[in-house]
Amino acid sequence: MDLRDTPTEAAFRAELRAWIGENLTDDVRRGRFEEAGRDWSRKLYEGGYAGLTWPKEYGGAGAPYSHQAIFLEEMARAEAPSHLGVIGLGMAGPTIIAHGTEEQKQARLDAILSTEEIWCQGFSEPGAGSDLAAVRTSAIQDGDHFVVNGQKVWSSFAHIADWCILVTRSDPDSMSHAGLTYLIVDMHSPGVEVRPLRQITGEAEFNEIFFTDVKVPVENVLGEVGGGWGVAMTTLLHERGTLGFALTAALEAQIRKLIALAKERGATEVQRDAIAREWIGLQAVRYTTYRSLTTLIKTGIPGPEGSGAKLWWSEANQRVTKLALELLGPEAQLVNGSSSKAQPGYWQHQQLRSRGNTIEAGTSEILRNIIAERVLGLPRSR
Repeated sequence: MDLRDTPTEAAFRAELRAWIGENLTDDVRRGRFEEAGRDWSRKLYEGGYAGLTWPKEYGGAGAPYSHQAIFLEEMARAEAPSHLGVIGLGMAGPTIIAHGTEEQKQARLDAILSTEEIWCQGFSEPGAGSDLAAVRTSAIQDGDHFVVNGQKVWSSFAHIADWCILVTRSDPDSMSHAGLTYLIVDMHSPGVEVRPLRQITGEAEFNEIFFTDVKVPVENVLGEVGGGWGVAMTTLLHERGTLGFALTAALEAQIRKLIALAKERGATEVQRDAIAREWIGLQAVRYTTYRSLTTLIKTGIPGPEGSGAKLWWSEANQRVTKLALELLGPEAQLVNGSSSKAQPGYWQHQQLRSRGNTIEAGTSEILRNIIAERVLGLPRSR
């Protein structure tokens, strides 16, 4: 297998690197995600890098999936901010393309690319966690609209979102996967309340969403009434479809920083061995993401391998940041700084933030079940 770029891919990579070098400033890197995000996202949109694989008729570039993988790699290696509409680009948009009506596509897709509209995800619920089949948020049809009541949690960007992709239970007598309906909900509707959740880092990146008698027009159903489970599976497949490339590239940049810190601080033999193990693991997961990309190119449908990449990355990132704090020694207790050449407080913040890696985008326990059943073919545990 030749893993090198084709001439077309190499030209795209070179063009992208030049564009990033010209447009990515230190102010953008250091700026708060929400504040600098819209300007940076608008630049990505105007440069043609938002929605690379989306059909051209909906504002995308119609590019192959390999270009999307290259884009994610290069953005991570340059430590560039993500597009502010990450939920819209990676989850809501592809789901609307797959299941939406033409009216829904025309109304929503270009606004996602340009960040005119920010989206959030309403899947997880208190008491259900990553078990999407345990959804209790209700959507009862009343004429030309649904009345939604319930609560969602761990919703990234809900505090700035304009729209929400929401999985609800439309048949109160149904159980598990049946009787679910997938809605797109205007976050500015009466009865929608967002409460930010303060994290251990001091930031409020995630949110709770409360729905109290929220009216959602019937035309905002995505797919069929009662067919929400299949639509939600499309969302989750796309969430992890090319995620492995971004995560692999991001961890590679993280390990490079760790190696620099090890050289600066004089790592012990045991610490050097630990860093080497992380580097070897990185190479292994890189080839897994290439296999996943091959499946995506052949079928157009992301496979379950993305779950493996996310599982490995989430736990590896926790180990890498822990190693960094070991190298810092007593200075690791200085949350806002250290004498290291790295950005003051960088590793301290990264270690705290990494604790959420094994929860967000599917807990490690859920991902292990997916890998066992869909990759290894093992029988269900329950």
